[in-house]
Amino acid sequence: MDTLINNRDAIWTGFQTTLWLLVFAGLLATVMGTTLAAFRVSPISSLRAFGTSYVNIFRNTPLVVVLALSIAVIPTLGFNDLAFSVGFREFNTFFTVAMFGLAFYTAAFVCEAVRSGVNSVSTGQAEAARSIGMTFTQSLGLVVLPQAFRTVIPPLTSIYIALAKNTSVVAIFGVTDAAYQMRRLSNKFTSDIWYIFVGIAAGYIIIVMTISLISTFIERRVAVSR
Repeated sequence: MDTLINNRDAIWTGFQTTLWLLVFAGLLATVMGTTLAAFRVSPISSLRAFGTSYVNIFRNTPLVVVLALSIAVIPTLGFNDLAFSVGFREFNTFFTVAMFGLAFYTAAFVCEAVRSGVNSVSTGQAEAARSIGMTFTQSLGLVVLPQAFRTVIPPLTSIYIALAKNTSVVAIFGVTDAAYQMRRLSNKFTSDIWYIFVGIAAGYIIIVMTISLISTFIERRVAVSR
């Protein structure tokens, strides 16, 4: 237990990195996934083919492989320095590449969740929008998607919870998140290994419970009276 207390600053810094990864990758995956879902229901066959191919490739590829390819390929495209800062916090290139890798992987699952929501919206809604002169893009963005997102909050919550746990994988690529700190402390303080495991696991449980509570709150606020 003393190990957790004495190294609380390092552990807190690791969880901050985990939370930043979750927020950035989650936002990027939501935007990408929603765009891919729009492609998959698009009347343009090339966009449908692209969306379907993306989902099939990334959903069936292990996350470790996606992250390894991201770290190996992105720098070769000329993006050698991807460091950035948000306020007082600075993020190095490894963090940025890991963020994109997590987002690319998670976007495939977000796409399918959003697409299921789009398919749950009555076709009459889209037909009514077209009857008043809306284009496909306008109908999707103003009529269909707002209704679809109300129905996909539970599956999206599960995806974000999975993303929160998936952030632990980036530790093997040198990103100093909570899982990295757990491995470092376990190797250094072998006698307290169980306290370290339980302490880090408790941190992840708190993150997951927070996501669940926020999801429940949003779901109740946007629920449609029946």
